[in-house]
Amino acid sequence: MQGFVEMTGYRPFTTFWQDFTIAEHFGEKAIKETFNRAFKEWKSDYEYLTELVMILNWKMWYFYDIEQKNLSILYQELFEKSNEWALNNLKGDELSYYLQTTD
Repeated sequence: MQGFVEMTGYRPFTTFWQDFTIAEHFGEKAIKETFNRAFKEWKSDYEYLTELVMILNWKMWYFYDIEQKNLSILYQELFEKSNEWALNNLKGDELSYYLQTTD
């Protein structure tokens, strides 16, 4: 996790990064299942949702940088889905937190 903190400047409070990293070893289906579980469980918690969106964004760019387009595209799709949900459903202070943290 130390390398992640150095790479992003952010110290996560969830296990989303590790969860997706494990899923990657089992392929795209496992990544989608991990996302579906996490999104269903945590979309109602704006702080966890915010971190999920950030992790998906970092994963998207990580795989883009190492030229693994299929995983970059998958993470982009998952990022867009969760980001859109957040923008359409969070209100007030929760939306402000989301926008400030993901900026």
